[in-house]
Amino acid sequence: MPPRTSARIKSSSAPPDGRRPRVTVTAAAGVVVLGFLVTLELVARRLGLPGPLTAQVREVVFPPKSGGLLYASMALMLVVLPWRQRFVALGAALGIDLVFFAVRWAAGIQVTEGHPFGNGALLVTLGCAVVAVTRRTGRERVLLLNGVGLALLLMAGRKTGDTWLLITSKTRPMVLDQYVATADHALGSPSWLMGRIVTATGSVGFNFLDFVYGQLPVAAVVVALYQLRNVAAERRFPKHYLVRTFLAIGVVGPAFYMIFPVVGPLFAYGNGTEHWVDVSLWTQSHPSVQWAVADLWPKTLSPVGAPHPMPFDGVTPRNCMPSLHTAWAVAIFIHSRKGPGVLRYAGAFWLVATLAATLGFGYHYGADLIAGVVFTLTIEGALRAYDRGWDRSGVLLVTHGAAVFTALLVSYRFLPLQMARHPWFYGPLLVLAMVSVVYAYVRTTAAWEPTATVPRQRKPLPEPA
Repeated sequence: MPPRTSARIKSSSAPPDGRRPRVTVTAAAGVVVLGFLVTLELVARRLGLPGPLTAQVREVVFPPKSGGLLYASMALMLVVLPWRQRFVALGAALGIDLVFFAVRWAAGIQVTEGHPFGNGALLVTLGCAVVAVTRRTGRERVLLLNGVGLALLLMAGRKTGDTWLLITSKTRPMVLDQYVATADHALGSPSWLMGRIVTATGSVGFNFLDFVYGQLPVAAVVVALYQLRNVAAERRFPKHYLVRTFLAIGVVGPAFYMIFPVVGPLFAYGNGTEHWVDVSLWTQSHPSVQWAVADLWPKTLSPVGAPHPMPFDGVTPRNCMPSLHTAWAVAIFIHSRKGPGVLRYAGAFWLVATLAATLGFGYHYGADLIAGVVFTLTIEGALRAYDRGWDRSGVLLVTHGAAVFTALLVSYRFLPLQMARHPWFYGPLLVLAMVSVVYAYVRTTAAWEPTATVPRQRKPLPEPA
């Protein structure tokens, strides 16, 4: 029979390691993300608000809201470059920022909002995109574009979150804080307890936790840089790393703000950020006592009664359920487990400090944190199950997490009074529900980890007589 030449040619031309399917999925994901950003831009403009794309384009010239985030995003892009080019890019970014500073100083422009640096990082990132299209070819072009896309996604993620928060405040006039605060009695109302503790620590305790709370994206970038440390040498990104989880949480999470709008105990039961004005180094006053149930937080527990939706102002974001700061801190903790000792301790510290801040500042109820933990493990499990091809264990893990998360939201909405009246039953039940998801995640992902098998030693055969 003649040899099957065509079959050999087809087989030899197939990309190794499934590269073509991965490129196709990446391209499809890019189209979906772009469509999402454009849709959010149009919705924001219709409400008279600045959209994420408009806000990001403004930062090419105007002072950025977070210069540190722009430099952290650029650092993620630099993982695809050799060390010499990294130093050149960093030097160019710093030089551009010096030029911007000099021009603003000469023109007498005062930076009243945002940071006086960061434009250079954004311009260098965009410049690398131009270099990738005009000067690179093949796999090198794809790799550099992946790095640029990663940086731009992190930048756009912050803008997307800001736009989401503005949309929630404009489109959800009624909030469900009374339901969550009532249900939170089953957990002992931990926000009230932590609020008194943080208040007692004064300026030192508040500003320390505020710094940790505000620099969560930077902590994520540090962990991601460790995970991506070999990209320049291997010329490819790993299959799963922290930034994917971080962005997925930021895209999916705010959708639940629209479904379950909650402003938090500081605003619904307190006097807003005015509570922290005397001890904060940079917090601006945002009073809400005129919209609050009463000025109770953190000294007096919220009353236990039949809850009902209540109107709230059109400024305060409805960004509590689930707690995405908790979700991101849990993601950082998970991804830092395979790093060196310093990174593991830092991940644990950031998780504990973030939980203390979210409760102690009055931004969240305890019920929000439980929902945030379950939400994160479900998202993380879904991403890892997708990489494995959705086997039975992955489907069961994600289904379990989604079912528990749904049950939490339903119970907060329809059973809060029963939960408050029977705390010794519902409190442990909420914790056990969360622990069941943690256990399922740990057990399932541990089984997914490759194990080194020691080859069996063959017994020597007896020699013939």
